[in-house]
Amino acid sequence: MANGAAIDEWPSSPYSSSAPDGEVLRSLHRLARDLSAAEAPAPFLRPVFAAVARRARLLAAVFDDLLLCGAGAGPLLLLPRSASLCLREVLLVLQRFKALVADCAARSRTRLLLQSDEVAARAGELQHDLATLLDLLPVADLGLADDVADLLALASRQCRRAAAAELGLRAAVLALIHEVEREIVPERERLEGILEEVGINDPASCSDEIETLEREIGDRAAERWTSSMIALVGLLRYAKCVLFSAATPRTVDSKVDLDDDGAEPPSPPLDFRCPISLELMRDPVVASSGQTYDRESITRWFGSGKPTCPKTGQVLADLELVPNKALKNLIVRWCRENGVAVEVAEAGKAEPAPVVAANKAALEAARMTASFLVKKLSASFSLEPTKRVVHEIRQLAKSGSDNRAFIGEAGAAALLVPLLRSEDSALQLNAVTAMLNLSILEANKKRIMHAEGAVDALCHVMGSGASWRAKENAAATVLSLAAVPAYRRRLGRNPRVVESVVQLARTGPSSTKKDALAALLSLSGERENVGRLVEAGAAEVAVSAVGEAEAAAAVLASLAKRGGAEAIVALDGAVARLVAEMRRGTEWSRECAAAALVLLCRRAGATAAAQVMAVPGVEWAIWELLGTGTDRARRKAASLGRACRRWAAAANAAGAEQSTTECPTSDAAPALTTVS
Repeated sequence: MANGAAIDEWPSSPYSSSAPDGEVLRSLHRLARDLSAAEAPAPFLRPVFAAVARRARLLAAVFDDLLLCGAGAGPLLLLPRSASLCLREVLLVLQRFKALVADCAARSRTRLLLQSDEVAARAGELQHDLATLLDLLPVADLGLADDVADLLALASRQCRRAAAAELGLRAAVLALIHEVEREIVPERERLEGILEEVGINDPASCSDEIETLEREIGDRAAERWTSSMIALVGLLRYAKCVLFSAATPRTVDSKVDLDDDGAEPPSPPLDFRCPISLELMRDPVVASSGQTYDRESITRWFGSGKPTCPKTGQVLADLELVPNKALKNLIVRWCRENGVAVEVAEAGKAEPAPVVAANKAALEAARMTASFLVKKLSASFSLEPTKRVVHEIRQLAKSGSDNRAFIGEAGAAALLVPLLRSEDSALQLNAVTAMLNLSILEANKKRIMHAEGAVDALCHVMGSGASWRAKENAAATVLSLAAVPAYRRRLGRNPRVVESVVQLARTGPSSTKKDALAALLSLSGERENVGRLVEAGAAEVAVSAVGEAEAAAAVLASLAKRGGAEAIVALDGAVARLVAEMRRGTEWSRECAAAALVLLCRRAGATAAAQVMAVPGVEWAIWELLGTGTDRARRKAASLGRACRRWAAAANAAGAEQSTTECPTSDAAPALTTVS
């Protein structure tokens, strides 16, 4: 049989040139039915998609008739060659229609509005291609009934009358953006009418639109419209507060708001956050100390005249920054996998000009939103409205420095302070998280520290907070405030702050303990705080956390450096834990453990050195770190080795003198056999 070989080799795809005609017809029928049921992704595109659906319904009837006529032939159905080739081209056009529908459904509505003429033009081109193919189709050879042939002719005529895009709504939205740029507050009724036409009529759809739009901006999905899209994000946030503020926010229990609330993605890994700003890094770079920071934050740190590593405190030999490309790629992948809208900067690539042009409208919209929320908070006297407003302030404060500045300037810090003592767990969590988000900005640190009762209220949350997450965020706020040396000293002088942070580090779960230890590390950066920290038990909790929390060894090194060495050496097992961490910890904790041991040997002398040498395998730990550690870790390991050798030499000399003179053993020379 002539067609036997072809039938045996039928491919699975109907788009193959060797696919049987019957399979092509069935695919055409399915596609036409799918397109006839496709809904417009937004109201303003309804005319375009309704036109496509009408054409598809006509074609579905034609293909249905062709399938019925050829039902007896089954898979061996053969069409005239010219008709077969034409229908395969029609199949490709319909597939492109389906791809257009799917593409539009995945876009944000406001981006679709900005690109509505492009979408309509693309649909029009496809309809014109379809009309041309339908005209070329040899209807007479197919043996179609007259009424079915009339349907084909009608579909062809309709395809040549493609629907035009409605551009009036887009003009109205762009006009609204220009008014916001001129600091004109949008009228509520007008804003509500425009959003209704766009298809955004509740807080959920507004939140989804903001999230999708931010993701598209980060992906550079439509660079021509980037400026307008950025402005629309600010306008939508304003609209969400003004139009939908009566909606009850979803119950949340999240960490620092670098991620979104609803169906929250997990908190960004600690390594992805800049130690200075606490924000997800856009352009991670490595300083000469081996520590990674966001380029903007560390550049600002150096620009303020500080030639030191913010994390380790060491003076840097040079201020050169090396891009951490591997970490940047990991951050980008994490953001995409978790739906986090963040634009990671490309080294050496300037921001596109449209983004700069959009700043005015976006900033004014953010300022209007902040002002509206803070005014509403000051006028709110009942629980539910207050919860909703604080929730929105928290949301706005997590989305950028400008928003934090506007909220702080509007006076939010003082209004949030009494809410930290709320007995409502959701309100307390939202209030303390909003305070944390605000504190990231330098100017807001001053506003918080000068707000009456703010520090005491944070201590209240750390001690009696309704949830561990609230306590954790209160500790993180103390850490953020302590970044300023003057505030670090002021916080360290407050017994409640010290006791609360130490207690959290002692009793909190893992994530809370990490933030509390980070706060202790910052507070211990001031020598005058160390005595109070040691007295409160900071050394004990740090020792107990070695091996569990990365910052524990750094806390011990900081305490030892500024007067707490003898207290650490006196703690049972402290030196042994540090030696173990020097072998098994992370790169940073190994470095800090070595630094702590060196400082203990220098500050506490022979007592500390004897304890170090008494730990089994300490020589191997030093040797390992010399071979595999960071530059700083190798230097510290070398210093520790020298300290141990000096102690061993002194011990041997003391032993020799004792055997010669038969003098009693000196307290400074321990009776230990050392390994050379």
